[in-house]
Amino acid sequence: MSEIFHSGAWTIRPKLNVYTGGTFDLFHYGHVNFLRQCWEIANGGAVTVSVNPDQFVASYKEPTVMTLEERVAVLQGCKYVDEVIVNWGGKDSRMAILSVMPNVVVIGDDWKQKDYYAQMGFSQEWLDRYNIQIVYVPYTPTISTTQIKARLR
Repeated sequence: MSEIFHSGAWTIRPKLNVYTGGTFDLFHYGHVNFLRQCWEIANGGAVTVSVNPDQFVASYKEPTVMTLEERVAVLQGCKYVDEVIVNWGGKDSRMAILSVMPNVVVIGDDWKQKDYYAQMGFSQEWLDRYNIQIVYVPYTPTISTTQIKARLR
């Protein structure tokens, strides 16, 4: 249990179940920064990462370099991740999210200007029904899988 001393009183922060999803191809320090932030938000609760399968990724961007199995294995080795699942629902992530029953869905703030709800297949009403909050965390702009691929060309 995490405690904070504030204004002469102790406040106990709750443990949260955190869900996040993505491709996580060519795992890099931007991914680690993101997952560390998820872990901090969880506050001793669980961090579950939902990995997009290869065929789904190929439907909206260039195919992955690493296979699904390789990406899952790398995430399982990350100390900030408690569980890894596969988002077999593709564009409709609701089934994967509900399998975790998170308090919070964490995403990078690079999504603030994009339609994340459409990408994930849910609405604010759906989130409200299940009492799930969206939390944006700072994106690491100095690294990305796209930048790594460009360096290799």
